[in-house]
Formats: sequence, C-alpha cells, structure tokens
Amino acid sequence: MKPSSELLSPENHTLVLIDFEGQMAFATKSISTAELRNNVGLIAGASKIFDVTTVVTTVAENSFSGPVFPEVEEFYPQSNGAYIDRTSMNTWEDHNAYKAITNHLKDKIVFAGLWTGVCIVGPALSAIAEGFQIYIITDACGDVSKEAHERAVQRMVQAGARPMTSLQYLLELQRDWARQETYQPVMELATRYGGSYGIGIQYAHTMLNH
Repeated sequence: MKPSSELLSPENHTLVLIDFEGQMAFATKSISTAELRNNVGLIAGASKIFDVTTVVTTVAENSFSGPVFPEVEEFYPQSNGAYIDRTSMNTWEDHNAYKAITNHLKDKIVFAGLWTGVCIVGPALSAIAEGFQIYIITDACGDVSKEAHERAVQRMVQAGARPMTSLQYLLELQRDWARQETYQPVMELATRYGGSYGIGIQYAHTMLNH
C-alpha cells in the first residue's frame, strides 16, 4: 500500500519555471504557443493549489526577453517581487537562483521552461551532477525545432532525468479524488487549461447534473 518514492507529492519537490517570456516564445517551434500556454497554466496553477515550493526565474526580463506569460503571472504575480532575473543561460550558475532552488532541502526538482536544449538542459544536468532527482515536464518546454527539443529531452533522460507531462503533474499531486480540499480547484483548473480532458470534465458535470 506504500506509494513509490519516485512519485511526486506537494511536499517532496521544488518546481522551477524558467524563462516563460515573450522573446523566448517567439522562436519556439516544437509546440504551438497555444498548447504551451495551456500546459504552463496547468503546472503553475497546480503548484499554487498544492502550495508547492516554486521558483520563477527570467533572463534579461527588462532589456530583452520581456514579461512572463500571463499564465505564470496569474498565479505568481511579478508585483510580489517573486521573479529571479539572470544573465546566465544556465539557471544553476546564477547564485540567487541556485540558492532559491536548493535552500529548501528537497531532493526532487521539477523543471519546465524555454528553451529545452539550453535553459532546461543546463540546470537539469547540473542538478543531477549534484545528486538531485530531476523531473522534466516535457510538454511545458519548447525549443526552436522539434529536433532540438527531442534531442534535449533524450540527453536529459540518458543522464537520469524523469520525463512527464503537465496533466500528469497535476494528477500526480492530486493522487486521490477523495482529497476534497483540492478536488474542486483541480477540476476548475483542468477544465480551463486541460484541453480535451477539460472539455470532458465540463461535459460530465453538465450532463450528470441535469
């Protein structure tokens, strides 16, 4: 009856959202912007619902890359001073970001961001080298081509990273539909950002409540 230690729970990991900014999205071709934004909304919303330790980091926000996606801003407003801006492409090499990620003493880190082959590979491989268990939300990452994204994911998996999807992340945190304190917020988030799964929730709710 004991769940695998490989599974994520709200308490056992830190979520790191990297460079979800306009300039980075413009050149992203491995996934549509609409799908990427929905997936980012799922994971940002999930982390807020379950009170997951979350680090939002940007690169050259004011001088080049621009503001973060609205789907991040909604749950983690910039007005709270929550973003760590960097010059380093590798988040792990930025002192403030490194401290924010590692000070929580959690051995699991979940990464999502742009671009997969640079801004995710860098911290993922660096964290693995330091002994952390790394998870990559692959459909909340993107790169300049499908080839670039796929090779980056392959490289990280070969190094020991665990790939997963945005919806998988949400449902793994909920884990049990009897958890009523988060059930309704999870349903609302999935209806809004969960694509066809969200439409299915809306359909079931409407038809079963007639």
